[in-house]
Amino acid sequence: MPDILRDSTVGLIINTLSKGRLLPFADQKRGWLPPAHFVSPPPSFASADETPIKEPESVVVIPTEETPEKGVVVDRSPLDSPLPPPPPISSSSGKKSPDVVVDVVPESVMAKSFDPNLVTWYDDNDQDNPQNWSLAKRILVLFWISLLTFSIYIGSAIYTPSIPGVTEHFDVSLTTATLGLSLYVIGYGIGPILFSPLSELPSVGRTPVYMATLFVFAILQIPTIYAPNIHTLLAMRFWAGFVGSPALATGGASIQDIFSPMKLPYVFIVWSCGAVCGPVLGPVIGGFAAQNKDWRWPIFELLWLSSFTFIVLMLWLPETNAETILLKRARRLRERTGNLNLYSESELKQAHMSGSDVVFEALLRPFQLMIEPAVFYVNVYLALAYAIFYLWFEAFPLVYDGIYHFKLGQSGLPFIGLIVTCILTSIGYICWNYYYVEPRFKETGSMEPESRLAVSLVASVFIPISLFMFGAHLKKGWTSRSSIHWIVPTIGAALYLPG
Repeated sequence: MPDILRDSTVGLIINTLSKGRLLPFADQKRGWLPPAHFVSPPPSFASADETPIKEPESVVVIPTEETPEKGVVVDRSPLDSPLPPPPPISSSSGKKSPDVVVDVVPESVMAKSFDPNLVTWYDDNDQDNPQNWSLAKRILVLFWISLLTFSIYIGSAIYTPSIPGVTEHFDVSLTTATLGLSLYVIGYGIGPILFSPLSELPSVGRTPVYMATLFVFAILQIPTIYAPNIHTLLAMRFWAGFVGSPALATGGASIQDIFSPMKLPYVFIVWSCGAVCGPVLGPVIGGFAAQNKDWRWPIFELLWLSSFTFIVLMLWLPETNAETILLKRARRLRERTGNLNLYSESELKQAHMSGSDVVFEALLRPFQLMIEPAVFYVNVYLALAYAIFYLWFEAFPLVYDGIYHFKLGQSGLPFIGLIVTCILTSIGYICWNYYYVEPRFKETGSMEPESRLAVSLVASVFIPISLFMFGAHLKKGWTSRSSIHWIVPTIGAALYLPG
């Protein structure tokens, strides 16, 4: 799968600096045959290695159905080939550029409804289309997105074993030290308001947002480790959560880019397990480090993990946004063929959008969607579930350290019970989707999205059962006392995850 390296951030940088000589795309290779309707004389070059240098233009005119004689002005990259095109050539005329070999397109293809300047997929099996990637490539991308999510999500709970050390080192109260967890969660709750719309812009894409924010995330761990006071520590924790939020908010969109709707529930399970294992394993991994070293070592582990993830993803994570891929293709084709009228669909959309339209779509539309009953219900339910979920990270030390006298490293081990129920829940959800959802969808041809929420009504009963078993009040709880074996509250906490 050498194309993964080509499509990665490092690969694109190498391709750009070498002007297509290294890690070339198909349309940059010597002897590539562009469709006839894409070619417009008089550019004279035989390959991507001999691109002529000319003065750049700033706009390209795209004809529209409403005003075909005027068209729409679209901003064009200064890297695009700049010669103004002569009248487009017809495939039936047999004329072509003297130095560019073209693939003749039948006249039936050049029908009136066919836009010869619209750059799209070459055919249904176009390998640049993320939906057509090989299964191995898609699974690898799914693994990288899950690793990215894990690396960010673990940053919340890996801090909890450091709280006693932070309290002692900075001479602050337990409540103040706990803010390091709370502010991190608030940060990655606010961050998607900025980063999610940014990743939807075709001119930006998803991977650059991932890479830029992950780099800053890793760097922010250094001032966190060497924070001179509690204020710096808490501020760095907030900003780390803020810049790390794209992995949590946009990871699902990247997965949706590469898998068909019918298979999405199954792959979302894999990604969700990566998200759950992050905060669950955080106290386990950080607990022993804080116990044997000091409060800084869990943050060191977060720095090492995020740095490793950054290096790997720079080399192996390709862009998955189809609009971004087609936009870059259109730019390459304009440069290769000299036809400045070529454009992608996203360029046409952006040409019709004003600044206020962009702001509305990016910032206001999510709030408009939130008032939809199904979306509102899910948001409220998830907010409550997450609020309770992060209470476990404060309750576990009180129970297993204060009541059962576990050491700092051991007090995080009961979180492994949540991994067990995560696996069991995933198996149950896969069976429900395979035996109920898919047959119903195949029978009717459609399925209301709200109908998928039915399973949550059954799963939601596990939340009160879990809280009841663990003990709502530590001093007077039913099970959280030394006379009851520690496995009982552990099972109670593990039952929370299905909810």
